[in-house]
Amino acid sequence: MNKLFIGKIDVSKIDKKRLFKGTKGIYCDLTVWFSEEPDEYGNNLSIQQSTKKGEPKIYLGSAKFYIPKEEKEAPKANDKWQGKKDEVPPHVQEQQDQLSDLPF
Repeated sequence: MNKLFIGKIDVSKIDKKRLFKGTKGIYCDLTVWFSEEPDEYGNNLSIQQSTKKGEPKIYLGSAKFYIPKEEKEAPKANDKWQGKKDEVPPHVQEQQDQLSDLPF
């Protein structure tokens, strides 16, 4: 079953020396930790930039399991949007709005 997690990272904390060029862009290796128990803000995931064993961790941000407001449970794979053809579902529009202020 697919699950959607929504989170934030502090891009100013990324160690640019650890970025590397690939065939389709510039990449950053990440380590994502899932916790059964959410923190005080409801986050279940901790996002870090990958480091070598013994090096200090680079904490970038966190994320939480996303459930659309209009649904009590996560959407099923066979659920289909019943809106108009060119209309964006409300939960997708909300996600796009959250991403629209990225500096790149």
